[in-house]
Amino acid sequence: MQGKRTPGLRALAFDVFGTVVDWRSTVIREGRALGQAKGLDVDWPAFADAWRDGYGPSMGRVRRGELPWKTIDELHRMILDELLARFGIGGLSEAEKEDFNRVWHRLDPWPDSVDGLARLRREFIVASLSNGNVALLVNMAKHAGLPWDAVLSAELAGRYKPDLEVYRKAADLLGLAPGEVMMVAAHKGDLRAAGAAGLRTAFVPRPRERPNRDIDLSYDAAFDVNARDFLDLADQLGT
Repeated sequence: MQGKRTPGLRALAFDVFGTVVDWRSTVIREGRALGQAKGLDVDWPAFADAWRDGYGPSMGRVRRGELPWKTIDELHRMILDELLARFGIGGLSEAEKEDFNRVWHRLDPWPDSVDGLARLRREFIVASLSNGNVALLVNMAKHAGLPWDAVLSAELAGRYKPDLEVYRKAADLLGLAPGEVMMVAAHKGDLRAAGAAGLRTAFVPRPRERPNRDIDLSYDAAFDVNARDFLDLADQLGT
């Protein structure tokens, strides 16, 4: 099928962390539950932000060849071990550390995500395109009820976004030309890279992702579509 209002558009590829799911609230909630169970006095919002802040630099080390290829699960665990020391958190068993690291498999969707994806799926192929590894994304989809047609990951390209090969690999895996795929993200850098790789782009700001940060959420004419949420995106694409 092709979009009624977007000739030639066949598929939508979605960034996941922050765009489809609310990572921050989930990490804070599970951190507080862990803290209550273990008697820990921790600033969990600061912990969640620090965990996410380690994401880009750790991927950068892989991209520069300073580290061998590692999945996001492995990078999350590296960051977690550093944060446990930084925040003075002790007394956790290996099983408890590993379970907490897998909080990223249990992230809750934004309120519009499931219904919006279901609507878009009537007209288009809908796929993840995340730096998260395949196992993480599959588990997350099961937890959150995300109706993907395909679970695509940077892991399949052996690179991380924003390397252009990740976007091109996604289109190739779907049997499509880059221009037949639209990248949907809440992060403008992701979309600029996707556009440079030949994909169409849709910006869906998520102001609650980092409510304590000054992030550019403004309309941007550089993108093919600017939408309030996934339901508005479905309206604009005629589904």
